[in-house]
Amino acid sequence: MEHKIEYVENDLVRIAKRENNIRRKYLVVNPLQGKHVPVVPSKALKLFTDLADVFRNEYKNEKLLLVGFAETATAIGAQAAISVGAKYIQTTREVIPNVEYLFFSEEHSHATEQKLVKDDIDSIADEIDRIVFVEDEVTTGNTILNIINILDREYTGKFKYSVASLLNGMDKEYLEQYRKKGIPLHYLIKTDHSDYSDRAEKLAEKGHYYKCSDHTVTTDYMTINISGRMDARRMVDSEKYGAACEKLWTEIQTQTGSISGKKILVIGTEEFMFPVLYIGRQLEKEGNSVRCHSTTRSPIVVSLEREYPLHSRYELKSLYDPDRRTFLYDIEKYDKVFVITDSPEIEEGQRTLINALQNYNDDITVVRWC
Repeated sequence: MEHKIEYVENDLVRIAKRENNIRRKYLVVNPLQGKHVPVVPSKALKLFTDLADVFRNEYKNEKLLLVGFAETATAIGAQAAISVGAKYIQTTREVIPNVEYLFFSEEHSHATEQKLVKDDIDSIADEIDRIVFVEDEVTTGNTILNIINILDREYTGKFKYSVASLLNGMDKEYLEQYRKKGIPLHYLIKTDHSDYSDRAEKLAEKGHYYKCSDHTVTTDYMTINISGRMDARRMVDSEKYGAACEKLWTEIQTQTGSISGKKILVIGTEEFMFPVLYIGRQLEKEGNSVRCHSTTRSPIVVSLEREYPLHSRYELKSLYDPDRRTFLYDIEKYDKVFVITDSPEIEEGQRTLINALQNYNDDITVVRWC
């Protein structure tokens, strides 16, 4: 796998400690991914495009379907699919009405049930040569093998498979497993996870923890509903998906006016990440200083140690399900905050997020893509 590597491990790897997870004590936090750590959106999207560059020439004569894993790799997969001109679908943990699913489990995770919409795979099964699974990191590859086994059973071995990840931490045993099955692995950085658990154990757990109220919000904030949503939990043509995100951006600009010279935060919600980074990059082009990150299901220990990636944690109710805990890390002060979501209108969850953001910010706009 010959390619020019522009990144070193320290660019993409910070070790954090998972909360009460005995299966794996550590979590790799990528400061350029746009999930947990606020990132310049153009840097995140460049990273994802660079991953696409690693494998784009390998499959020029094949029709590809890219599958991004929820929740952390949904934007990586979307940008990679746009870069190579492939069809795209993400896995999801949300409930989509009136569809049939393929179910599989994700090891090590706090929310293990993953699924793909089978109806959509059925619809393109005769058009696709290869499925490329896109992840932020692969450590054993077992989750991907689980879904490959299910796909082979359902579609009688019709597809070829590959894996593309920002990080690959597989040891010799797992690498050999994939070699024997003839499944190519593409990645930007090879990592050695052997000391990550020890590093996580040594961390001082003295960060700031906040549980955010779902009571009435005191800050005035604007909510904008914009139609035309394209949902990557269902199969999308990546070019059309990119065009839909551009249309979303145009409508936001129309409704909020032109903004430049500001420090702006753009927040996404759980699996909904790519449109957020897209809007963030467009705001950058207007001459703003922009950061993006998103809410997550992952409960991560926070610490005030300088080298530790996350220092403050805000516990929220999910915008998709108020009975689900979600989290946002390291909120700072900005001139303007956009929350961009495809969630239903569930007031409890939205209020907890606004209450977290208003600790530092008073100009907040919620954009609901519906």
